[in-house]
Formats: sequence, structure tokens, C-alpha cells
Amino acid sequence: MKVNNCIKNLLKFICVLQQNSNELTFSSTNCTKPFLGPSIQGVCYNTRVITLYNKFGDLFTTNFYFNNELRNSSYFRVRDVDDNCCTLEILESINNTYTYTGQTIVVNINCICAVKCIEDVYINCWKEV
Repeated sequence: MKVNNCIKNLLKFICVLQQNSNELTFSSTNCTKPFLGPSIQGVCYNTRVITLYNKFGDLFTTNFYFNNELRNSSYFRVRDVDDNCCTLEILESINNTYTYTGQTIVVNINCICAVKCIEDVYINCWKEV
């Protein structure tokens, strides 16, 4: 199966940005801007929050458990891109604040038809997996 290079290249780009987000950055406003962060505030961000859509235009969501409670989310952070697979870290949004759930999901890039960049943020409750 042929890999969706448009989506793959975008996800790889976002992944590299996040891996190199140790320096202060300033921003513009689209998915392909070459750095993470808001405007002139000078805050260092480490995550570009994204949502994904399938070929039918449906928002991709996944379930995860938190304190033995089943929840769902459609917000993700790109962790890795390899061949036609993308490992995503599941984020939870509570009151417009994103937190890492400690859980990941692997998706087939060929099943993704659209990526929407929500915003750049700093995930302050980062957990190494």
C-alpha cells in the first residue's frame, strides 16, 4: 500500500519541531510554520496539538482509561512517524488546558485524510513513557 506522503511529511515535520522545541520561539499561525509557540510572548512550547480526520471527514477519536474511568479524546501529540505508522500521544483537554494522559495509540497514516493543527502549547505534566 502506498503511503500518504502529504500527511506523513506533515506529521514528521511536527514531530521534528516538537523534538527540537528546547529554544524559545515566536510564531505565525499555520501548521507548517517552522517553530512552535505563540506570538511575541517568548514562551517555549513543546507540543503542537492536532486532531485527525478520516476519509469520510469524521473526526478521529480514541478511548483511554484514567483512574479506571473510560474517557475519549480527539486531541493528540505526534510522538513518532515510521513508514506508514504514526505513534500519537493521547491528550486530554479540560477547560482549554491540554494534559498528557500517559497513553499512546498507533495509527496507519493511510487512514488519515486531514490533520488540523489546534494550537501550540506547553504540556506541563509531561510523563516519559
